[in-house]
Amino acid sequence: MLLLLPPSEGKTAPRRGDPLDLGALLGAPALTGPRRSLMDELTRLGTGPDTARVLGLGPRSAEEAALNTTLSTAPAAPAYALYTGVLYEAAGLHALARRKAVRRVLAEEVVILSGLWGALRATDAVPDHRLSMGVTLPGAGRLAAFWKPHLKPVIRDLAQASGGVIVDCRSGAYSPAWQPAAADAVDLLRVKVVQEAPDGSLTTVSHWAKHTRGLLTGAIVDRRAQAPRSLRVLDDVAELAAGLDAVRAVELGQADREGRRDLVLRLA
Repeated sequence: MLLLLPPSEGKTAPRRGDPLDLGALLGAPALTGPRRSLMDELTRLGTGPDTARVLGLGPRSAEEAALNTTLSTAPAAPAYALYTGVLYEAAGLHALARRKAVRRVLAEEVVILSGLWGALRATDAVPDHRLSMGVTLPGAGRLAAFWKPHLKPVIRDLAQASGGVIVDCRSGAYSPAWQPAAADAVDLLRVKVVQEAPDGSLTTVSHWAKHTRGLLTGAIVDRRAQAPRSLRVLDDVAELAAGLDAVRAVELGQADREGRRDLVLRLA
């Protein structure tokens, strides 16, 4: 099984640790060139008045663009510890990673899509940075399109090596960077979270969608570490999701031609 996650805007910058080793990241050496080209472009952008606009940073976070100019020398930390947004807080990956069996799952079965790094193992060590997949850089262009040809063989091979079953907890901006083709022969489960409005309509609430995907992420990682044979197919994931406290009902859709199915989680 392979679990795809987005990164998070919220991060806890490491205070100490070895610097970035591009050769140790997922997909090296194939992804090292694209990663280095983005790092070089961010260095050229620097911290001038237009940088925050290009990076889509608001006034409160504009000064954080400086983080992108020290990527080669700043301390790095495992991605599961660096990212601390809503999904990651709900998943509790940092605490779960105290167990050796969980660290194995994080290293082999959890992949985080990234505007800067393309894709990371959850255990890959990277420095604090600011670059979302929705950004368009002057040189690289729209990052989802930039990464798409590079990520296609990397994630396809990972998915097939993991049994061809993928649980997709990515947010919208990160989905276009990789999608399966029919020839990939994989089953992709897209996790969607909805809430019933007072008028009976179903809506998506960003915070609770992230939170619920995080709860499911933590449950999947924990189960795969404890009893991997009990969680191998998409129906197993749907059953696990139905047991989450926040979830009132689940609906497992039919597969399309590319092998993609929707798992809709309706919140209580």
